[in-house]
Amino acid sequence: MPRTALLIVGHGSTVNPDSSTPTLAHAAEIRRRKVFADVACAFWKEEPSLRDALFLFDPEAIREVYVVPNFISEGYFTQTVIPRELELNGRATKRANGQVWKYCEPVGNHPSMTDLLLARAQEVAPDVDPGETSLLIVAHGTDLNENSAVAAKREAEKIRALGKYAAVLNVYMEEPPLVSDWQKLTETANVVVVPFFISDGLHSYEDIPVLLGIANKRSTRTRSPGRPTARQAITPRAPRGDVFRRNPYKIDGRSLFYAPSIGTDAGFANVIIEQTAKFDSEGSRRGGTG
Repeated sequence: MPRTALLIVGHGSTVNPDSSTPTLAHAAEIRRRKVFADVACAFWKEEPSLRDALFLFDPEAIREVYVVPNFISEGYFTQTVIPRELELNGRATKRANGQVWKYCEPVGNHPSMTDLLLARAQEVAPDVDPGETSLLIVAHGTDLNENSAVAAKREAEKIRALGKYAAVLNVYMEEPPLVSDWQKLTETANVVVVPFFISDGLHSYEDIPVLLGIANKRSTRTRSPGRPTARQAITPRAPRGDVFRRNPYKIDGRSLFYAPSIGTDAGFANVIIEQTAKFDSEGSRRGGTG
């Protein structure tokens, strides 16, 4: 696509260095495929910032910019923050320099999310019988993340309708049904848990494992740098990815399999590209900023 660029927008984090990792990895893969003349990333909480993104593409060389939010669901960030910071006034925004910026749907809206969740569950527990297994899709919950909770419910309903697993549940960190109640909510010998998040961070590395009962609560997460406490000194933090490599966890005679966040799947590169194609095929029939 000559003279066309792709901007992938992520949330980023000032405390979690892994927050931007999937977004950067997907951008590198798309760049390798040479689908667009240029590929860049911008973040709300990291550099380059969303405001910086306005100046990333030379208007002489790039005439169109596709903007794809790397978010699980539509909500405050995709409907308010990103359009405001990128100065978008609709699905297609023509700049004073002649560039046209096309605002695509977030990746989590793509129908392939169902297949990606199924693939991740199969990957983490390849030898279990789905007929004897419960699949739990975990989102954050609470009013602050209302749409992500809805997205998890939508995917659970779609997978449940396939009849592949004995049970499929959408569960949450901070609202019922709670992921911490997984033993009460399920009856099968095997339980597979897939976080419905874009990146692996404090939720997937620490919070959810604690709620599942497969990790001890740490006191190091919010502590500022400095002299370690006695607990820090005697319980060093395990490597971040360790929690995903210890499957299965044996709890009360049952096997629990814990997967990395769905947004780390390499298939998201395809989803991002397809969201740009979807804009061109459907964008003219939609209004608003999405």
